[in-house]
Amino acid sequence: MSAPTKERPAAAKGKDAAEDVEEKKGGKLKLVVIAVVALVAIGAGLWFFVFSGDGEEAEPAPVPGIELPMDAVTINLAGGGYLKIGVTLQLTEEAGETAPGTAKATDIVIDMFSEAQPTDVTGNRDAMKAELEKRIEEAYNTEEAGHVVMGIYYTSYVTQ
Repeated sequence: MSAPTKERPAAAKGKDAAEDVEEKKGGKLKLVVIAVVALVAIGAGLWFFVFSGDGEEAEPAPVPGIELPMDAVTINLAGGGYLKIGVTLQLTEEAGETAPGTAKATDIVIDMFSEAQPTDVTGNRDAMKAELEKRIEEAYNTEEAGHVVMGIYYTSYVTQ
C-alpha cells in the first residue's frame, strides 16, 4: 500500500518549474557577485602591499672598508677568573681612511665583559659577540658620523 499522492494541476506544475529556474539563476548570480567582490578585494590588497610604501628606497648595504685592530684587554670577570680579549672593528668605506679612535670601543668591551660570569664567556660566546657588536655599532654609527662600523671580529679570546 502506497500513500496516495496529490496531483497538482498543470498550471501549478509550470509555475513551480519557472520558480525553480529563477532560483537557479538567482543562485548563480549571487555566486558571480561574490566572486567579483572577492577578486576586487584581492586586487586591492595586492596593490596595497606591492605598490604602496613610504616612497623611500631601501638604504644600500654598507661597503666594507679598512679593519681597525684594537689592543687586547685583560678583564677581571664578575664571578672570578680572567678574559683576555682582542677585537678588530670592521669599518665601512663611508668611514674613509681616517679611523675613529678605539677608546670608546675599549670602554664598551671592558664594561660589558667585566659584568660577565665565567660561564657566560665560555658558553655564550656568540651571544656575547652579537651584543658587543650591537653596542659598538650604536656608539659609533650616529647621524653626524654616518655608518662607520659594520661589524667586529675577535682576534684573541682567552679565559682562565
